[in-house]
Amino acid sequence: MHDDGKEVGFDAAQAVGKISSLNAEAKTHREAKEAAEKSLKVFEGLDPEKAKTALQTVANLDAKKLVDAGDIEKVKAELTDALKKSYEPQIQQLTQERDSVQAQLHKELIGGGFARSKFIQEKIAVPADMIQATFGNNFKIEEGKVVAYGIDGQKIYSRTKHGEVADFDEALETLVGGYQHKDSILKGNQSSGGGYGGQGGGGNNNNVGNMGGTIQERQAAIAAKFNLDK
Repeated sequence: MHDDGKEVGFDAAQAVGKISSLNAEAKTHREAKEAAEKSLKVFEGLDPEKAKTALQTVANLDAKKLVDAGDIEKVKAELTDALKKSYEPQIQQLTQERDSVQAQLHKELIGGGFARSKFIQEKIAVPADMIQATFGNNFKIEEGKVVAYGIDGQKIYSRTKHGEVADFDEALETLVGGYQHKDSILKGNQSSGGGYGGQGGGGNNNNVGNMGGTIQERQAAIAAKFNLDK
């Protein structure tokens, strides 16, 4: 019965269910409280603020000891050494492979350029390897292509294809044209005129031996002139 005098029917089943639910909830809270109290018992008697300060002090002391003892640098050195030992062999192998590929590329593109040169075959009186020994360092590999440089250190550009670097034979012809001993390496009177870089006819004429004879005679004369047989 309510305060206003109205009667309300009693639902026994609902009341029992509600009581059971409340009891279960109370049990859960009690168990959680007991578990928390058990966990906190370990820290019984400790001042939280003092404990926090103590932990920070210990951390600072450990760091200071490491710095003072030089252990940080030691650890860094050990890590660096370990990394070097791990990766250095791989780096060396890659470097060797790269150098090998570059050497092969240089041999094929530059050495092959001298060996296959029509300019050398048609205009030069000495073997291709002698020409390579003289002018080989003027050729470089850039982006997979042969690029020639003059004695001034500048790229040699084509006289016919404006804006483009000279191809192998054109660059070699230019280099030979500016060579002071070109009379000694060109066949016959190939050096006369300005057909070789505009500097023809200006070479050293103090020749030794028969520079106008057969290829063998010219080679012997050049070897004698530059002491190549010693």
